[in-house]
Amino acid sequence: MEVTAVELGHTAASKCYDDDGRLKRTGTMWTASAHIITAVIGSGVLSLAWAIAQLGWVAGPAVMLLFSFVTYYTSALLADCYRSGDECTGKRNYTYMDAVNANLSGIKVQICGFLQYANIVGVAIGYTIAASISMLAIKKANCFHVEGHRDPCSISSTPYMIIFGVAEIFFSQIPDFDQISWLSILAAVMSFTYSTIGLGLGIVQVVTNGRVQGSLTGISVGAVTPLDKVWRSLQAFGDIAFAYSYSLILIEIQDTIRAPPPSESKVMRRATVVSVAVTTLFYMLCGCMGYAAFGDGAPGNLLTGFGFYEPFWLLDVANAAIVVHLVGAYQVYCQPLFAFVEKWANQRWPKSRYIAGEVDVPLSFSGAGGRCYKLNLFRLTWRTAFVVATTVVSMLLPFFNDVVGLLGALGFWPLTVYFPVEMYIVQKKVPRWSTRWVCLQLLSLACLIITIASAAGSVAGIISDLKVYKPFVTTY
Repeated sequence: MEVTAVELGHTAASKCYDDDGRLKRTGTMWTASAHIITAVIGSGVLSLAWAIAQLGWVAGPAVMLLFSFVTYYTSALLADCYRSGDECTGKRNYTYMDAVNANLSGIKVQICGFLQYANIVGVAIGYTIAASISMLAIKKANCFHVEGHRDPCSISSTPYMIIFGVAEIFFSQIPDFDQISWLSILAAVMSFTYSTIGLGLGIVQVVTNGRVQGSLTGISVGAVTPLDKVWRSLQAFGDIAFAYSYSLILIEIQDTIRAPPPSESKVMRRATVVSVAVTTLFYMLCGCMGYAAFGDGAPGNLLTGFGFYEPFWLLDVANAAIVVHLVGAYQVYCQPLFAFVEKWANQRWPKSRYIAGEVDVPLSFSGAGGRCYKLNLFRLTWRTAFVVATTVVSMLLPFFNDVVGLLGALGFWPLTVYFPVEMYIVQKKVPRWSTRWVCLQLLSLACLIITIASAAGSVAGIISDLKVYKPFVTTY
């Protein structure tokens, strides 16, 4: 439900309000970069050593660089679609779906909405799985330290998923994107913490081994069957795609940036350059050092697959940092879905006290004048139900690598490539069959082929996992 400056009784672009009548946005390139890094350097970084092990020293880093370039380029195209028309004064598109609606009409809007929000649900499930495995890894690291490395130390991940779900119920009550910058910055710091620890342990392991492990072509046929080599290589593409995926929330992040000058698109492009460059550097270091340390036997999750056992306390710190980061990343990804459902409910039932009403909850005992939290009952119940649902599904599908690969494959082409390319063509009026139009279409087609192949590899992995899996019973 759009609210204009006139309805609010404020003049456009006043001291407290932006040109659309909303409270002034305060975001900068650095806060936008923090949001992006929080979203991007997530659990995906931990599967990169395994992904490189499937592809080898040549294809692994090359594929990583390819995905970083595609992500940067299409993100720059998407940033230009935040405003329709002039990049400083045009009408704002507050969400990814608003941008699609402004540039592409018809069924494409519904398809985009379904894909975006389905992908967000998938990411929430993936992050719940990853966080539970990291919490479980802390317990296992301590167990291995006391009982020895030969003890299986098998533990169920279900209680840890419940703990993570309870934490997310609490944090999900933060009303909107503008109020989670502190959580995003904290999560970004945590991502650098555990990535640096993983990198350091990899370097130590290489020094201990006395050589760099791995091969030019990755895990060899013989160690796995030829068919498994194909499936695992395709799944590796999906894992790398997931590690770079954040386009589905780019517009929402851009909507937090302060009004021009400079234009939001210019600030967002700078934030994208910084974020993708930093991300790629960390990915290269962590993925390559993990492969150098363990070779073709690189674990699916570098810090929880127990390639490393000691120092156990450092593994505990790294896994605790992963959990804190995923708490923030979960919120960064889910806020657009929360906002969409709540906006729809407000439009559908504008006079409902349950939907639109708020209850002041004092945050201190100082009496009158103390700060209050505005509790909305619909927000409380709907967001709690969402977290509970994703937690239950996570208990049913605790396959870290395969779920990560499938999510990356399904979200990469449509949300990272197809829609940004199509919107840019419309926004900039790129002539059909011109050189730029043909190049953009070829980029989209190539990424579609990669997406289909990656999805097939991940589905094959999930089918293989299901053969030995028992719901709510599987242990690690």
